[in-house]
Amino acid sequence: MSYYSNHKIYTLEIAGKEYMFDFGKYATLSNGSCVVTCGGTSVLVTVVMSQTERDIDYFPLMVNYQEKLYASGMIKSSRFVKRETRSSDDKILISRVIDRSIRPLFPKHLRNDVQVMLTTLSYDRENEHDICAALGASVALHVSNVPWGGPIAMLRVGIDKQTGNFVLNPTFEERKVQDLDLIVSSTQDGVVMIEAGANEVSEETMLSAIEFGQKEGAKICQFFEDIRSERGQEKMFLEDVQHDTELEEFIRQECSDAYKNALLTIPGKLQRVAEKTAITENAKEKALQSGKFDEDRIEEQFQIVADLVWKNILRTAILQDENRIAGRKLDEVRPIHGEKNMFERTHGSALFQRGETQCVSIVTLASPSQGLVVEGIEGEEVRHYFHHYNFPPFSVASCSHRLMTGNREIGHGALAERALRPVIPSQEEFGYTIRVVSEILMSNGSSSMAATCGSTMALMAAGVPIKRPVSGIAMGLVTAEDGSCYKVLSDIQDDEDFVGDMDFKVTGTTKGITAIQMDIKLKKIDLEVFKQALSQAKKGREHILNEMLKVVPTVEDHLSHYAPKILTVQISPDLIGKVIGRGGEIIQKLTEDSGCEINISEDGLVTVASVGEGNIKVLEKTVEIIKMLAFEPKVGETYTAKVARVESYGVFVDITSTVGGLVHVSKVADTRVENVSDILSVGDSVRVKLIDIDDKGRLNFSIKDAD
Repeated sequence: MSYYSNHKIYTLEIAGKEYMFDFGKYATLSNGSCVVTCGGTSVLVTVVMSQTERDIDYFPLMVNYQEKLYASGMIKSSRFVKRETRSSDDKILISRVIDRSIRPLFPKHLRNDVQVMLTTLSYDRENEHDICAALGASVALHVSNVPWGGPIAMLRVGIDKQTGNFVLNPTFEERKVQDLDLIVSSTQDGVVMIEAGANEVSEETMLSAIEFGQKEGAKICQFFEDIRSERGQEKMFLEDVQHDTELEEFIRQECSDAYKNALLTIPGKLQRVAEKTAITENAKEKALQSGKFDEDRIEEQFQIVADLVWKNILRTAILQDENRIAGRKLDEVRPIHGEKNMFERTHGSALFQRGETQCVSIVTLASPSQGLVVEGIEGEEVRHYFHHYNFPPFSVASCSHRLMTGNREIGHGALAERALRPVIPSQEEFGYTIRVVSEILMSNGSSSMAATCGSTMALMAAGVPIKRPVSGIAMGLVTAEDGSCYKVLSDIQDDEDFVGDMDFKVTGTTKGITAIQMDIKLKKIDLEVFKQALSQAKKGREHILNEMLKVVPTVEDHLSHYAPKILTVQISPDLIGKVIGRGGEIIQKLTEDSGCEINISEDGLVTVASVGEGNIKVLEKTVEIIKMLAFEPKVGETYTAKVARVESYGVFVDITSTVGGLVHVSKVADTRVENVSDILSVGDSVRVKLIDIDDKGRLNFSIKDAD
């Protein structure tokens, strides 16, 4: 008899690979647990729900990714800290993607703590651990007693460059060269979450990819249903929360007209909130004076019901009258204002404001050595472009002691970074490390899209040669209770986000989409909604881009006076040793003499950077020296050389300070030469052709055969 009496492994083929779902062996004290394995990648997923609920007004869901370096046979590179610490930004983003995928399917009134922990036990650097983690979270929740309306499937979709066909769950290496990295989370009949980075793909391609992912996901959801039917626990019963209908009717009679007037005529967020508060407090006082409701009932329910009335008024106005806050049309974008290079000492800056959302983005340029080193179970990499997003409390007129970067800031910054990555120049084209920081100074709707737009303008203002400018917009959705109709909103703001059913962000250039992020509050969304939202978003992006280009029409033709100067030169990887010298003596002396910072990559790309403001002539001279050190003569090529030594059997010539060879007396002239010194002297400049490199590496030239 097995030690684990309830142990069973279920298998499913996805995209030609076998996925194993292991139940009943690991972490069985949790409400639900599962180890998902694909190839050499294994992830443990655990689900725990607290036994008591909390007295709060939100659902306390926690999704935590636990990155263990042992999973790929690594020990942390730090000399002093070998234990895993806070998860890297990449792993926090995985947690957020899974959180956004499962959250809509929990009961809205659940107030028990629910924690989903994702621990990578093994990683083969081929089969993606985030997909294993997401599938494990879905099936572990589904078989547990936690009230949840799943299952969902989360899959990656890429595009094969050669065939143009969609690829399901591409490997880590395949994703690096594909034009689409799309994550689709879906139920059996709809989509619940989308996260995508793209290399300017069309709306039609994106829509087809989403549909492809959803159809494949439906098969996985059915597989999870079969597992639940065999080993699923009985779900915890959760009574529906009934709001006070009598109080609702009182508030509707007292406040509806005033609420509607505030919503549809007051454009300012703070003024509108103040007016709503005044209306609500006045009605609350009347309710107390009426004697119909006791004080405890009013204190407990009045604000909850008032918010519900407010929400329904706005939703009704949108659905029935196509009327939005302050009278905006469904596809209308708020007024846009922009400025560039406002601050002298920064390398580039821009202000982007749309309505009451204001972002200042600032670009800093540095040498390649200032790149961001990222260490994780995938290994170590250096990034030469990265984006940081800050959301201080004053941006929403609040006070807070929590000033450190949170998961939300990491997620919004990553979205703006992903939006711009396809247009950022390569290191060969622009040898700088590029840091962009977006400071959100005011927020009333889609600050991440403001960060995208502001960063595009700042990069152009800094003189960074991006391929094309990127703009972004946030789309919303309001759906009738019975599903009979829906309205898609462009450029959503505060209350529209609060009362709406979707937050759909789209970024792109005139050529195509670069990023998508979608969250919903519904159980699912049909593909027809995406079709309309993508089409409407494209028009909105084009309008916003035109406004941006009024401020920064083209990339500035020069860098800031305060930016470091960098020149690059490509040399053969085989000649890197000649530039470095024995024990680094050559490059160390060159660095000391020039005062420049010199970096050489493994592929032979050399960057020479000034320290501080620097002198371009010093950079150019240093680059010329490197070119000479790494000069690689080719047989058949003709060069200008100087005579270094004259002998009876020929002359020695130098084509650089480090490269030279022999012109034999027979190759000096077309006629017989009795005495070479009668024709050539030390210091003479001659044209020579390289005719041979012997097996010892010695160069043989000809003067008479030179062009």
